[in-house]
Amino acid sequence: QVQLVESGGGLVQAGDSLRLSCAASGRTFSNYAMGWFRQAPGKEREFVAAISRGGTSTYYADSVKGRFTVSRDNAKNTVYLQMDNLKPEDTAVYYCAATSQWGVPRRRSAYDSWGQGTQVTVSS
Repeated sequence: QVQLVESGGGLVQAGDSLRLSCAASGRTFSNYAMGWFRQAPGKEREFVAAISRGGTSTYYADSVKGRFTVSRDNAKNTVYLQMDNLKPEDTAVYYCAATSQWGVPRRRSAYDSWGQGTQVTVSS
């Protein structure tokens, strides 16, 4: 498994931006597709975005499409989630995850390594 550490969360106002980072270690980063998920209080963990091993393919949940951008730097073993025009409903703990599957998996069960999460709170 690969070890993942998220950072960059915080408290912002609606309309603001944040960039989350997820640093990977322990395995060859470019062998893993990466995903971002989030979990709000009392809700299931849900898919947010995914990026393929080489970064050429991405996929987004409808709720964030056009506002969030996932990217990766394989030389730095890091995946990013740029979040623009944040809304109160984006408030959640955000997790990055890694999978050895090809493409841009969206199912939680496809991912076998998870970070500890970073809190994002958006006030109205």
